[in-house]
Amino acid sequence: MSAPADTLQSVLDNTFASLSQGRDAYQAQLTPQEVGTITSVSTAIAMVSGLPGVGYDELVKFPGNVFGIAFNVDETEIGVVLLGDYSRLHAGDKVERTGRVMDVIVGDGLLGRVIDPLGRPLDGQGPVAASTRFPVERPAAPIMDRAPVIVPLQTGLKVVDALIPIGRGQRELILGDRQTGKTAIAIDTILNQQGQDVVCVYCAIGQRASAVAKAVAVLKDKGAMEYTVVVVTEGNDSPGLAYIAPYAATSIAEQFMEAGRDVLIVYDDLTQHARAYRELSLLLRRPPGREAFPGDIFYIHSRLLERATHLCDERGGGSLTALPIVETEAQNISAYIPTNLISITDGQIYLSPSLFELGVLPAVDVGKSVSRVGGKAQRASYRAVAGDLKLAYAQFEELETFARFGARLDESTTQIIEHGRRIRACLKQPQSAPVSVAAQIAVLMALTEKLFDNVPLDRMPEAEHAVREAAAQLPDEVHARFDTAAKLSDADRDAIVQIARTALAGFQPEAAPKAEAQSKPQTPPAGGKST
Repeated sequence: MSAPADTLQSVLDNTFASLSQGRDAYQAQLTPQEVGTITSVSTAIAMVSGLPGVGYDELVKFPGNVFGIAFNVDETEIGVVLLGDYSRLHAGDKVERTGRVMDVIVGDGLLGRVIDPLGRPLDGQGPVAASTRFPVERPAAPIMDRAPVIVPLQTGLKVVDALIPIGRGQRELILGDRQTGKTAIAIDTILNQQGQDVVCVYCAIGQRASAVAKAVAVLKDKGAMEYTVVVVTEGNDSPGLAYIAPYAATSIAEQFMEAGRDVLIVYDDLTQHARAYRELSLLLRRPPGREAFPGDIFYIHSRLLERATHLCDERGGGSLTALPIVETEAQNISAYIPTNLISITDGQIYLSPSLFELGVLPAVDVGKSVSRVGGKAQRASYRAVAGDLKLAYAQFEELETFARFGARLDESTTQIIEHGRRIRACLKQPQSAPVSVAAQIAVLMALTEKLFDNVPLDRMPEAEHAVREAAAQLPDEVHARFDTAAKLSDADRDAIVQIARTALAGFQPEAAPKAEAQSKPQTPPAGGKST
């Protein structure tokens, strides 16, 4: 009985000796921690005192796990933009520094998910499987790390790919009045990236929950969520969340770009972003300028869109293409925010409400739309078939105005107008129905060769569909050249024209017998009297 007792006694002695040594070796260290106090709370804004070491854009923590960003750093107090439900915050509550800036989770685990700018899931599929975090505000790539934009980003929209082409790494603004189809163009572009190895990020800023749900439903139905991340702030969220949303979405996109992948990001829309920033600035008593926007409103969008680029091969060769959307009021593209964004971006796609009312969808006004980069990235096969198309369409739009007055038109003018009407009919396209490159080139080639000019206007949709279906019969080597920078040979052009002519053979009007034509009474000229 004595042996077990001795063993237990030795274990206890060793344990107490170790505890004594640990107690003697321990030295208490005081860690200073800044704790501030809320002095006032207003709509989405809190004024805080007692944090002398806080930095600009630093994340601070409030009771109830509510976070905010230090926005105004003054001598005696700081203005904090709140990023959550602030209804339970009161003057006198404690505020802690976090020592870090606002960041967001990034990585492949975000693909197929719907999140808010803080990385919290909104799709009911559980927590996001990602551990890496990037700051929402990151410096843009230096000039020497960038490469020329030489690869096209196919949207699947004939009017864009042919007349206003977009390159990977470009920033192309989409603007127009409300309800003219701006979001539809962006969503169709995302749908067309299926199988193109392009990651897409859709950032909804201050949108209605029903509109966001509709967009997400379309992406799911078409199988596009597999390569898409959706970042959402709704209209009833705090303006602080709407302000950081595009920056957080860009950080998510940059992680894919730096991994060597091609990324497309859509900001829908930056009008709401500018309004959220204006609201925050006025609440923080920053001096207002033109249209009550603060003087640095240009900078918040320029530093955002400057992050879109094409990286050089030494940096992985990835690209980030930005499609910012902005809303105009009464077709006023010279308003403050639209003109700012036009000067920042590399071109714009303008949607006309008058074309929309006429049923010309997508309602792209070719005369006011331009791509300052895409022509360099456009494939040679497109340039060969769409080179003169924009000029012919612009001539048609000019002459169509005069034709409405019933003026007498010479034969050449009539031919230009009839050709232009066929161009407009071919450029029409239903929503969520992107067109392949081969089908687009076949239709454009048929337009250039004026094969549609004898087709009645009411049969144009059927004729254009027949040409698109016939494009599948082109030889494989011709299809291969569509996806490269190689030019189309004369044999290629002849093959495309022959297939298009065969497809349109059934749509040509039958020639009326000469005698029957002579027996019909002649129609008096417009504005004249019959005798």
